[in-house]
Amino acid sequence: MSFLKEFKEFAVKGNVMDLAVGVIIGGAFGKIVTSLVDNIIMPVVGLFLQGESFTDKFLLLDKSKGNFSTLADAKAAGVAVFAYGAFIQSVLDFLIIAFCVFLLVKFMNRLTRKKEAAAAPAAPPELTTQEKLLTEIRDTLKSK
Repeated sequence: MSFLKEFKEFAVKGNVMDLAVGVIIGGAFGKIVTSLVDNIIMPVVGLFLQGESFTDKFLLLDKSKGNFSTLADAKAAGVAVFAYGAFIQSVLDFLIIAFCVFLLVKFMNRLTRKKEAAAAPAAPPELTTQEKLLTEIRDTLKSK
């Protein structure tokens, strides 16, 4: 099969469209999760940190450059920082997205199993004694 013919089959089957829709939905879902973490979860965490923004949590790696109160100030001055607050927030984003994808895959697997179970042919019903007798008579007549 030629390369172009194979590509045409791939594109026509709808795989490309399914992939494009998945990427677009995934991007939008990622923004929703980021907003959830930034605007709802982290402010609650900030309450436990006496009102400080969790994303502003950092350690200066070079304290000789000065003392900075915010991560933005330290980055603007070009100081090396260990921004653990932003990293933890990104990990939280990832965990929420991974959990949602897990739930989606689990749901799809359940639907697939139900569909396969419904598609499986049922065993033919047991023949009654009258049907068995008629079958034997038919077979006997055929053999004569």
